[in-house]
Amino acid sequence: MKESKSSGKGWQRRSLREATGVAVVLCLAVTLVHVLLVFLHVAPANPVSQRYSRQINAWVFPLFEQNWRLFAPDPESVNRQISARTMRIAPDGTSQVSGWFDLSGVDHSAIRHNPFPSHTAQNMLRRAWSAYMETLGGDDRPRSERAVMIQRYLRNIAADRVADQRGGSFDSIQLRVVTRPVGAPGPAGNSRPAAAEPAPVDTRYLPWWKVAPHGTD
Repeated sequence: MKESKSSGKGWQRRSLREATGVAVVLCLAVTLVHVLLVFLHVAPANPVSQRYSRQINAWVFPLFEQNWRLFAPDPESVNRQISARTMRIAPDGTSQVSGWFDLSGVDHSAIRHNPFPSHTAQNMLRRAWSAYMETLGGDDRPRSERAVMIQRYLRNIAADRVADQRGGSFDSIQLRVVTRPVGAPGPAGNSRPAAAEPAPVDTRYLPWWKVAPHGTD
């Protein structure tokens, strides 16, 4: 009887060790695959990354997207103010449109004077818009599955943030993006920047997008 119990416990211990070993191997394999795919994504174009670009993009976007080249960052050359407004269809059929809400301003407030700003405040909205421009261009018409995914990703970020910050109920949302070039620095040793022509401003309005109903009456 004792031998039977001992053999049973020994079998359980072996099974636990085997399961732990399998889990460790799977974690290591996923980690290695992840590092390899991200490396191919950020590395200069090469035959391997070009041949497997579809698989690489499917793994990297949108959660692991990198805004870096291999040896240097890709700095922003413009400032963008992304705002959103919402629309609600009232029971009598009339539409009620809200004022513009500054999404970028909320991120800037969360970053300013914060020694440890979150990745969400620094990059989520900004990178979602960059990905939108790369995949949809200037006509807002998705022509690939990835473009549709990026469009939904940007729409959901905006809708969730407006709902969290403003409350209320709405079923459609529209984005407005104001782009201003980053001004050139003033002369070295001069505390006052040199007078310059006002930088041109580009304002882009995206279409109204239907969203899942947010908020309550």
